[in-house]
Amino acid sequence: MELFYYAVFGGLAAVVAALELSKTNKDRINTSTAFNSFKNNYLVVYSLMMAGDWLQGPYVYYLYTTYGFGKGEIGQLFIAGFGSSMLFGTIVGSLADKQGRKRACVTYCITYILSCITKHSSQYKVLMLGRILGGIATSLLFSAFESWLVAEHFKRNFDQQWLSLTFSKAIFFGNGLVAIISGLFGNLLVDTFSLGPVSPFDAAACFLAVGMAIILSSWSENYGDPSENKDLLAQFKGAAVAIASDEKIALLGAIQSLFEGSMYTFVFLWTPALSPNDEDIPHGFIFATFMLASMLGSSIASRLLARNSPKVESYMQIVFVISSASLMLPIVTSFLVAPLKLKGGGISFSGCLQVLGFCTFEACVGIFWPSIMKMRSQYVPEEARSTIMNFFRIPLNMFVCIVLYNVDAFPITVMFGMCSIFLFVASILQRRLSAIADKPKTEDRAMMKDKDAEGEPLNVM
Repeated sequence: MELFYYAVFGGLAAVVAALELSKTNKDRINTSTAFNSFKNNYLVVYSLMMAGDWLQGPYVYYLYTTYGFGKGEIGQLFIAGFGSSMLFGTIVGSLADKQGRKRACVTYCITYILSCITKHSSQYKVLMLGRILGGIATSLLFSAFESWLVAEHFKRNFDQQWLSLTFSKAIFFGNGLVAIISGLFGNLLVDTFSLGPVSPFDAAACFLAVGMAIILSSWSENYGDPSENKDLLAQFKGAAVAIASDEKIALLGAIQSLFEGSMYTFVFLWTPALSPNDEDIPHGFIFATFMLASMLGSSIASRLLARNSPKVESYMQIVFVISSASLMLPIVTSFLVAPLKLKGGGISFSGCLQVLGFCTFEACVGIFWPSIMKMRSQYVPEEARSTIMNFFRIPLNMFVCIVLYNVDAFPITVMFGMCSIFLFVASILQRRLSAIADKPKTEDRAMMKDKDAEGEPLNVM
């Protein structure tokens, strides 16, 4: 493997270690023993859930090819997964508000375990069923667990600022460290032990089963709206009204869809971008490097969220601009660096520059997740939290399905340009959200000045 990969990985690891070890009291949040116990329990469960998800990701496409399916059929399977998340996942995820978030989390485990079991079959219909189940599980993963956490956090009367600590740690471990370990563990099962491409799915099912046991034994149930006279259609209508009537919620949903849509598109684009001439690149090691960059971002986010200034609404504007610029790099290098005509070989100079840009984007992803969770906890109403969060994923899943269907229709540079534009639009919307969030404080100051000018009497003891 080329020295460049080790240098980037080692440099990121050193920076992450330095950030974590150099934290001062200003960068830490003082909490209670009860909260730490609650937080650690959630982090263990969330890490197990993410391990079940990360173990599968690198081997889904490869497993389908070993069963003899072509690119078109595999594309249809992937579209089925995102389509299922958009349609069935939205319904199942929304039931969490009424039927209970703990039940929804257990449903995630059962659904994803069943999806893993279907991978043992080479029948197209069975694999399609697995993708549908996986799509439902994905919706639950990104809504039910966060909804349970937020409701349980406030039910136990913990300080609101402590919630950001759980968010940042969950992303640091679940989307960073666990992702790296899962990639290495999956590689051990498939390549070292030669257990076959289905073995990571069996391991994922085991981790999910352990997590489900912890949920059943240690989590209490909480609800959004437990009223018996409110059906699913009424829940959808109430969520739609909440989004339409509150500009902050609508802006938050648009920002999330734009960023996550770009992020999922990036997942499909980074491999052909780094190896346009079939260059020999270590996909697993590059993936681990990206996850390390995401850990760097979550470490930065934990420092930012621990302080009252700058506010999350303010610094996220900068994050979106940086992420937009980083995805413009493939377009810039295509003009400034002469393309190589040779097939094969090592990574090109252009590819090296793009790796650095993609690591920057992944660092922005690491900052994005705990920050968007923090904003959702502030703006999304508790009684319809899961329903609204799944509403946010509808345009995201629709966008990814369109991209997958037309992935060969446009050059890679066009796709990256589109993502860059989306991220820049997200920064504009974030600026608007920040202005609205600050507006009440501005109005309060104006009212206080008016009262002072009118000479209202002061209460003197």
